[in-house]
Amino acid sequence: MAGDAEVRRRSVSRDDRRWWIWVVVWSALGLAIRVAAVLGTANKQPKGDAFFYHYLANLLAAGKGFINPFLYFEHIPHEVVKTASFPPGFVFVLTVASLAGFKSFFAQRIWCAIVGAAGIAVCAAVGRDISGRRAGLIAAFLVAVYPNIWMSDPLALSETLSPVIVAVVLLFAYRFWRKPAVRSGFWLGLCIGAAALVRDELSLLGLFVLVPAAIGARNLVPSARLKAFFAGCVGCVVLVGPWVGYNMSRFSDPVFISSGFGVTLASANCASTWSGPYEGYWSMPCALAVPVNPHVDESVQGSIDQAYAMRYIKAHLDRLPVVTAARLGRAFGFYRPIQQIQLDSAIETRPYHWALLGLLMYYTMLPLSVVGVVLMRRRSVPVYPLVAVGLTVVVAVVISFGQTRFRSTFEVSLVLWSAVALEALWTRATGTREVPSG
Repeated sequence: MAGDAEVRRRSVSRDDRRWWIWVVVWSALGLAIRVAAVLGTANKQPKGDAFFYHYLANLLAAGKGFINPFLYFEHIPHEVVKTASFPPGFVFVLTVASLAGFKSFFAQRIWCAIVGAAGIAVCAAVGRDISGRRAGLIAAFLVAVYPNIWMSDPLALSETLSPVIVAVVLLFAYRFWRKPAVRSGFWLGLCIGAAALVRDELSLLGLFVLVPAAIGARNLVPSARLKAFFAGCVGCVVLVGPWVGYNMSRFSDPVFISSGFGVTLASANCASTWSGPYEGYWSMPCALAVPVNPHVDESVQGSIDQAYAMRYIKAHLDRLPVVTAARLGRAFGFYRPIQQIQLDSAIETRPYHWALLGLLMYYTMLPLSVVGVVLMRRRSVPVYPLVAVGLTVVVAVVISFGQTRFRSTFEVSLVLWSAVALEALWTRATGTREVPSG
């Protein structure tokens, strides 16, 4: 009996080592793809959002604090204007590279490639938890090669970090589901807090993931479920609270995670985005049309932008359902998809042909994902954490505008569902069935 147990233990250990070797292989492949994309445009200069992230990270590393890099470098002498235009998570990640001496845009793009490749291993771990080792390896391969996930990395955009942090949240959500406890609830909340600091809308994961996880916690009495929920809330506040407090202390109007909501509304709600060829998209001229008060900080200006946009919305409410459908259609690839990737290429410099391949892979993953959802439900593995990620995208798009990269967080869910479906096809073809770990 003892000898049989030792043989099984060694077999499991050997399988684990083999599994990790393959995870490293796919991670190396994903890193190679991302680095090659950087080297292919080695002289690329930061523009738009990438300019903000890159130069703010360098300013933060230099001890200048969270100040607007556009205004700082636009004026001589430099104009120091405090900012919270974007959530701070991605800036913190870039600041790590800046503090280590890697301050050039090229070096930070390489750093983004490394960060993005780290998500491959995390997605592999999530896939293993929900459908076994083989599904984890399939998920790792898909994350490594899927253009819609890796294209943001060489552009040094915040979507580099989005799939990584979403995969971490999913990993801890499924770990909590398998072994619910106060401690695991705290760690889940901590991950959700980190995600909120990367993208505002991911704070909704507290509602869409933490709440149902605590309510449905297995083998916990109601009081223990409540404690796990509050532990999750504490974990979230531990990370988000200091940033919110910092913002409250330096702006006139309340600012929580970021102050960019007003200008986003202004850019997405005007004549050119509510009808015509760019319906459901955004417009820089629309944002610039809002009167600017040079004597107020960006929190007050954000309120002005928001009020300007709301006046337009209220005057055109009959068009809101159509525009909302166009926004969702753009984000999820069903409304003018070719035009959308052309806009992505022209405005965000996403490589057009890779974006086209990403669109084709996305369409392939959609039916696979339906199969994955059905299989998970049959196996009594909850799908709500993966669905929750998609819901955050829906909310963000409905209140802002449609854009392909907004979907980057949900691409993780699609990859994992597709991995579950492909693992099932493999099982049917080979007759070997694995079970999820844990």
